[in-house]
Amino acid sequence: MSNNVRLRVGDRPPVLQMIPLSLQHLFAMFGATVLVPILTGLDVSVALLTSGLGTLLFIAITGGQIPAYLGSSFAFIAPIITVAAAWGPAYALGGGVAVGLVYAVVALVIRWVGVGWLERLLPPVLVGSLIVVIGLGLAPVGVEMAGLAKEQVSLMDTDVQIALFTLLAAVLAATFLRGFLAAIPILIGIVAGYLFALLRGAVDLSLVREAAWIGLPQLTFPAFSWKAIAVFLPVAAVTLAEHLGDVLVLSRIVGKDFYKEPGLHRTILGDGLATSLAGLLGGPPNTTYGENVGVLAITKVHSVWVIALAAVFATVLAFVPKLGAIVQSVPAPVMGGVTIMLFGVIASSGIRTLVESGIDFSQTRNLLISSVVLVLGIGGATIGQLGGMGLAAVVGILLNLILPLPEPEAAGAPVAERAAPAQEATEGA
Repeated sequence: MSNNVRLRVGDRPPVLQMIPLSLQHLFAMFGATVLVPILTGLDVSVALLTSGLGTLLFIAITGGQIPAYLGSSFAFIAPIITVAAAWGPAYALGGGVAVGLVYAVVALVIRWVGVGWLERLLPPVLVGSLIVVIGLGLAPVGVEMAGLAKEQVSLMDTDVQIALFTLLAAVLAATFLRGFLAAIPILIGIVAGYLFALLRGAVDLSLVREAAWIGLPQLTFPAFSWKAIAVFLPVAAVTLAEHLGDVLVLSRIVGKDFYKEPGLHRTILGDGLATSLAGLLGGPPNTTYGENVGVLAITKVHSVWVIALAAVFATVLAFVPKLGAIVQSVPAPVMGGVTIMLFGVIASSGIRTLVESGIDFSQTRNLLISSVVLVLGIGGATIGQLGGMGLAAVVGILLNLILPLPEPEAAGAPVAERAAPAQEATEGA
């Protein structure tokens, strides 16, 4: 094992080390996971419950080979609100269950047909560009949370000071700390930022005081309507494209080809069944989280055991509102500070893919594919229900199929050859 990889996927650290490593992932996913139910009117505790259970289900289906965390999907916010307003929340949950079953059907098709067609559709120039899009497409979220997206930003602004202090603490921890502390820079940054926010009087503890110690999530069960399901299905195409990108990023960071082992059919099936489980219990659809991918890249801790414990923590929080309220009290600027680093690391991984694949941008074909994908993806272009990374992926694939190759071998190596060995893929991430 390379010195740059602290823990491989199957490595199980001691419990006292695993707890803070897992807490990093819990904090990284928490804000986005609870925001979706807040915006859609679903129960926050149920969202945490289905996030934890869905992640554990995904890990089981993929044979414990992929360190991915699943949380609430932002892509389904509009369909949930639309269907809930027209037919009621139960039918929105039914739409989520149906999406998960669509994933399962796609997984079966891939199991029968194989992934050879994906290797032809996704050359290195497209893969690298899409990874950049995933990271930079999330960038506005981190910048807004940090308070840096206002019309007039001042260093005298408390939110800005908190965000920058948190970012600085995380960067310094990742750069200068050694040993175990070097593996938890995100947690160190969040704790430092939280304490700084407390000193500045920017932490609202009212929810913590009011929350009960023990409580049961308010489970809601789905209802089904073809009209409601029809609203959800177009979004499933987008989230499937995002799933392909997320698995590619994870493959790149960990240094393994997850498309082939454990297989894309198993990753899609795990994602789909986690989404159906969420709908059955009253939670929003799930998706793999870029925030947690960023934690993997920065810490170089790829242990699936760490992810699994984070999922257990999320499940426990669903039954202990007091603890959930403490985590929820972390100010947005604190999370904004760390996400600036997390999302940037994902984008940097895409740039590394382009560089290490030896992409020749003097070739018009490569230049056009990358340019169009970056502008559509980062610019947030939308056509119908297809937008952002999903639209960029579709257009990039079409360009790859249409534009002529300068020479027979220029189509690029298959995915298996693109995933560098673990020791190479993680160096300098």
